[in-house]
Amino acid sequence: MRVVLGEDSALLRDGLVRLLEASGFQVVACVDNGPDVKAALIEHRPEVAVVDVRMPPNHTDDGLRAAIEARAVVPRLPVLVLSQFVEPLYARELLSDGEGAVGYLLKDRVLDVAQFIEAVRRVAAGGTAMDPEVIAELLTGRSRERSLESLSPREREVLGLMAEGRSNSAIAARMFVSEKAVAKHINNIFIKLGLHLSGSDNRRVLAVLAYLGS
Repeated sequence: MRVVLGEDSALLRDGLVRLLEASGFQVVACVDNGPDVKAALIEHRPEVAVVDVRMPPNHTDDGLRAAIEARAVVPRLPVLVLSQFVEPLYARELLSDGEGAVGYLLKDRVLDVAQFIEAVRRVAAGGTAMDPEVIAELLTGRSRERSLESLSPREREVLGLMAEGRSNSAIAARMFVSEKAVAKHINNIFIKLGLHLSGSDNRRVLAVLAYLGS
């Protein structure tokens, strides 16, 4: 699986390259600034990109901006962004196209190698991988969202765990219920959000994007 890596810290960049390659990925480009990130993503069209939000030349949102612009050229290009801090505005921008295949993790999560690699694979497969702290920030003050009003507290809890990228079995273990009960909650969520069965749409991703989107 080919990866483009965008990270301006040489130490972290080298560490991520070793980590990804040890986990079976092929790093086809490794760049340290926003413009080069965009160029590399469009040229290589990798199976997944791992990109720092803040990069040169402006050290603000150059990495994220490059990823968003590249996704405009290469639709549904899978992108996992890393950030030192929780920045809800950046997360909303990443989610704004509603296409899925996105992730937002705090850099501290990289220390949990299994969790990080799982997130990279999940995004590459078209899913979402959102840091729990980012989710908490995104949901602040969002309890009145009309599209989510019909969800029960239990269904909201299930959807929040789905947003973290947890499987049905992991959600069941977390909530101390059966997988059958989780599947029933998820089906109810799909119905209430108007996400009907389709051969081309991933309803799980669409439900998460409805939950997190701006």
